[in-house]
Amino acid sequence: MSNLLDGGDLRSPLIPSAVDEYSKPKKVTMDQMFEKYCGEFGWWQLRHFLLTSMAWALEGIHTMVMIFSDREPGWRCTTSRGCGSTAKSVCELEPGSWEWFGGIGNSTVSEFGLICGQKYRVGLVQALFFAGCMIGAGVFGHLSDSKLGRKGSLTIVCILNAIFGCLTAFSSDYWTYTLFRFLSGFSTGGTGLCAFVLATEPIGQCWRGVAGMSTFYFFSTGIASLSAIAYFFQSWRSLYIASSVPALLFVILILPFLHESPRWFLVRGKVDEAMKIMHKIAISNGKHLPDGVILAVDSEVNNDDDALHSQSESKLEPDTNEALNGSLLDVLRSPLTRFRLFLAVIINFFVSVVYYGLSLNAVNLGTNLYVNVALNAMAEMPAYFLTALLLDKLGRKPLAIWTMWFSGAFCLAGSLMKGYGAWKIIRMVCGVIGIFFMAGTYNLLYVYSMELFPTVVRNAALGCATQASQMGAILAPLVVVLGGGVPFAVFAACGIAGGLLVIYLPETLNRPLYDTMAGMEEAEAEKPCILA
Repeated sequence: MSNLLDGGDLRSPLIPSAVDEYSKPKKVTMDQMFEKYCGEFGWWQLRHFLLTSMAWALEGIHTMVMIFSDREPGWRCTTSRGCGSTAKSVCELEPGSWEWFGGIGNSTVSEFGLICGQKYRVGLVQALFFAGCMIGAGVFGHLSDSKLGRKGSLTIVCILNAIFGCLTAFSSDYWTYTLFRFLSGFSTGGTGLCAFVLATEPIGQCWRGVAGMSTFYFFSTGIASLSAIAYFFQSWRSLYIASSVPALLFVILILPFLHESPRWFLVRGKVDEAMKIMHKIAISNGKHLPDGVILAVDSEVNNDDDALHSQSESKLEPDTNEALNGSLLDVLRSPLTRFRLFLAVIINFFVSVVYYGLSLNAVNLGTNLYVNVALNAMAEMPAYFLTALLLDKLGRKPLAIWTMWFSGAFCLAGSLMKGYGAWKIIRMVCGVIGIFFMAGTYNLLYVYSMELFPTVVRNAALGCATQASQMGAILAPLVVVLGGGVPFAVFAACGIAGGLLVIYLPETLNRPLYDTMAGMEEAEAEKPCILA
């Protein structure tokens, strides 16, 4: 009687039935859910990837706009007195005896007098822009891993790009211009990083590498479109306003249709939000996601697999899960990720020195600037296609090694060529082939670096690697001014050394994107048993 008064039932079995045991939600990882239920790369992922990757075009525009805004315009004599026809530079002419083509408003060089003894200031602006990129990559890499999220960080950097770009156009003097270029670099540094992670995290394991390698098509497209924008907007002030409009359009027309990364929701403990997105992905892809399946981080799934039928397993309550936080300090605490980060930083630095250094050499061909920039941007696309084609066949590690070594070999050959006659043409060809291979490496490293770190610290680690890339971008112009065969020799050393360092990194082909540090460490400990 007391059992009935207490709400019990004498007819209930003392041992729970097997039906109750197996009716509990089945926990699966994100990659498992993509593979079994939602589709790894269906219509939803394709649309989301294309829309998100448009932000890469913004980064290309804001990074390379300095080629046109800071160019040195042509000049002509206005009087015969003090303006000799044999003069090679305006520094050799008397003041007032010459004028700039198109007036002083065509370029910052002509308007702010960045010639002769002040010419170094052009390089200073470029260096400070990349310094801003370096700082911004670290800041927004951390913010996108924390409460701000991937989409929130991308929204902020795009808004800042539009604001700082427009303010740059109203710079009254050189130092104001330098300040706004630094701030533009700060926001630009986080644009591609946030867009890359947001675009690739909702994609399944089999398609993630190819999709990640395709993001640089948008970067090159942005540079090519910049040539057209600069052709119609000759004044540097109007150019900065025109080049800022795409960022504003992206915020208004594209961002409202993007979703936050379900992986970020998962590691933040917001399983309900992650499951809502997974249901949308499944429906859009023509798949069915059963009600008895729920997302969980990899370490939780691994623990549950060891006690699948445990009687003490409690009912899962998604809203009460605690957020999993991570930072760069967590990366440094673990010997596994600390060593990977150390190598990723150095390798990204070497690759950036070669990529930006060879790019600067390639545009100095003495022909039409607009055509040169567009052709250089388009020439990189075959490298992206070939590396994407070979990524899942050769693996990340071998492909990174050989592309860096091939680039280094051609740079070494270029350093041995003379700077005149037919040798000059051969050196140019060596540079073009060198940048072809290094462009593929630069793209590949984004995919490779992303797969080396778990979700909880992925953007922080990528931000650190991106900062190293910006350091290389700052150094590249200083190497180029050395002239002769020295730059090619430096690029060769960086390419070959970078390839040697990649040897010490693990292969990530067919490996899942881990959610937590613990999940990665556990899986890597079993790696010899998993990989053939």
